[in-house]
Amino acid sequence: MTEGTTSAAAEGADTLSRLEQEGEIAADYLEGLLDIADLDGDIDMDVEADRAAVSIISDAGSRDLQKLVGRDGEVLEALQELTRLAVHRETGDRSRLMLDIAGYRAKKRAELSELGAKAAAEVKNTGEPVKLKPMTPFERKVVHDAVKSAGLRSESEGEEPQRFVVVLPA
Repeated sequence: MTEGTTSAAAEGADTLSRLEQEGEIAADYLEGLLDIADLDGDIDMDVEADRAAVSIISDAGSRDLQKLVGRDGEVLEALQELTRLAVHRETGDRSRLMLDIAGYRAKKRAELSELGAKAAAEVKNTGEPVKLKPMTPFERKVVHDAVKSAGLRSESEGEEPQRFVVVLPA
């Protein structure tokens, strides 16, 4: 092994360790929140795409956890920000942690990937750009990834909270 390879491997291990620590801090914070709210849920931690991913899941049906998702995921977004702040308070570093509750984000990701693929197909057929409705940063990222995998490009336009994706011809 060369020195560059060794340092790259060590850096990768350091990153993984840091992300696992973020997940642990987030899990502790979220468990406290579940206790305060008297809600049942299990915490699942992982590392996905260079970010900590924490999910709250429940065997007893997700009706109670839906309260933590809220309308259109608004409560989930707020809880994610609060969890990121809790991680930042402990580590001093900005966190890109992703929070999912009762599979909401996973389902949303699948829907948005399909939307991005459909928009890309429309652009390929017509040769004209397609503007999508305003979305959150998470939603735009998923659509951008789907458009890219379809071989086209996309851009975000507008100002928050009305920022939206435009799918462009190749």
